[in-house]
Amino acid sequence: MKRSPSRAVLGNVAVIIVLALLAWLLLRLHLQEDWWRAAPLASHWRWAAGSIAAYAALCSLLWWRGRSRDDAAGENGQAPLLLVWASQTGFAQQLCERSAEVLRAAGMAVRVRGLHQVDAALLQQSTRVLLIASTTGEGDAPDHALPFLRRVMPQDLALPHLQYGVLALGDRSYGHFCAFGHQLDAWLRQHGAHPLFDTVEVDNADPAALRHWQQLLGQLGGTTTDLPDWAPAQYQPWRLQERHQVNAGSPGAATWQVALVPADGVLPPWQAGDVVEIGPQHGPADVDAWLGAHARDGAAIVEGEPLRGWLARSHLPVLPDSVPADDAALVASLKPLPHREYSIASTPAEGEVLLLLRRLLRPDGTPGLGSGWLCDHAALGGRIDLRFRSNPNFHAPSADVPLILIGNGTGIAGLRAHLRARVELGAGRNWLLFGERTAAHDFHFGEDIQRWQREGMIAKLDTVFSRDGGTHRYVQDRLLAELDTLRQWVRDGATILVCGSLQGMAPAVDAVIEQALGRDGKEALIVAGRYRRDVY
Repeated sequence: MKRSPSRAVLGNVAVIIVLALLAWLLLRLHLQEDWWRAAPLASHWRWAAGSIAAYAALCSLLWWRGRSRDDAAGENGQAPLLLVWASQTGFAQQLCERSAEVLRAAGMAVRVRGLHQVDAALLQQSTRVLLIASTTGEGDAPDHALPFLRRVMPQDLALPHLQYGVLALGDRSYGHFCAFGHQLDAWLRQHGAHPLFDTVEVDNADPAALRHWQQLLGQLGGTTTDLPDWAPAQYQPWRLQERHQVNAGSPGAATWQVALVPADGVLPPWQAGDVVEIGPQHGPADVDAWLGAHARDGAAIVEGEPLRGWLARSHLPVLPDSVPADDAALVASLKPLPHREYSIASTPAEGEVLLLLRRLLRPDGTPGLGSGWLCDHAALGGRIDLRFRSNPNFHAPSADVPLILIGNGTGIAGLRAHLRARVELGAGRNWLLFGERTAAHDFHFGEDIQRWQREGMIAKLDTVFSRDGGTHRYVQDRLLAELDTLRQWVRDGATILVCGSLQGMAPAVDAVIEQALGRDGKEALIVAGRYRRDVY
């Protein structure tokens, strides 16, 4: 598998080359016997001491470049998140370094290690770990990972305190695609660790999968990062057909329903469980303010497009010294805004992409980048940059298989698409568990759901509204009260799909499923593809 070498590897190679050149020069001087014999004894000692000092300095530089960097513990004393790479050619290490940058930009403390530097004590000291693991050959681990396989994995470790995520790198043309990443995932599960999200598979540096990983990093940091995408998406033009707030009067943040249609009228195929990536833009007022502050003409044409359009899709330079005087140079220096991804709530048969999103607000009260663009700034009928990302880990089973759907908040969007697809197929053995704040204001897609229940397409419906004072406050509480029903559905062959919050709901639901089925039973569902999650 061909991979791009990391910058760190290239830097170390460069230093080694410099070291070799210096050694060669010193050797040439040493071999010049006339100089050596003519020099006094003190010069010999000075030459030797200088050679040793130069060598020590270069060795220190190599150590400094290759050292493992640890951030201080967070404000609450929590141990830094552990980022681990297992790399054969340097690509996984490069992605690990980029991941560390994203998390640090979100204010998180991070420590980075190669898998060969990870032992049992480090795992037991950590509370969260992300692993970026390459597979080499026919399903093998990278060479440097062998000490971990031989010394750590055979140990009988208890890791119930540990949350983890895996980015598995591989090549689908090989017979054991991403095998080592899945081996690490299985080992951690078997020792009681809890996955933050399903393993993310990357086929030959697939840009969509890497963008998904970057999105998960931003969510893990508690904020969506504004760092540019590692591999910017090639968007298609869509049109904003409709939008409206669906939870007026709710104690929670404003939630909006958005409908999009293709600009050319040709609707592409997708499956329930897939997501869309939206290319956001700054609001017109923000762009106008920047243009005014820097005395620029937004109508000036640069490479066939007004300067205003370039600025709307890019990070706005904030320091006067960083703004090139020439418009063409300015455009060349701009960094594109990162994408935002959303679960699709509709099926192709409905003729539109339907989204459900929270309108997030920054600390200063201004709307967030993605939700602000879709809910506030984009004009009705105006262009929306969009592309699809297939999400096979969250696709549904066949129509004859019972389906349990569990979610909260805007996670109902992905579940609604699955329910609609099942209705189209005539598959009625569906059990929906959904949690939100209030029934009066936050029962998203409630009319659809209640109609499908009346029509016999939802066999069991459990809703929980935390502010309404019912017996159960959260969806995991309701699931816990239905353990016998859950076990029966699983015995009947049901697949479980969970969609919603990475913080709180998803791990709590996971714990209930393990309580109902046992660790081995839960593992068996995961291995069989009958327990899938799309959490954010």
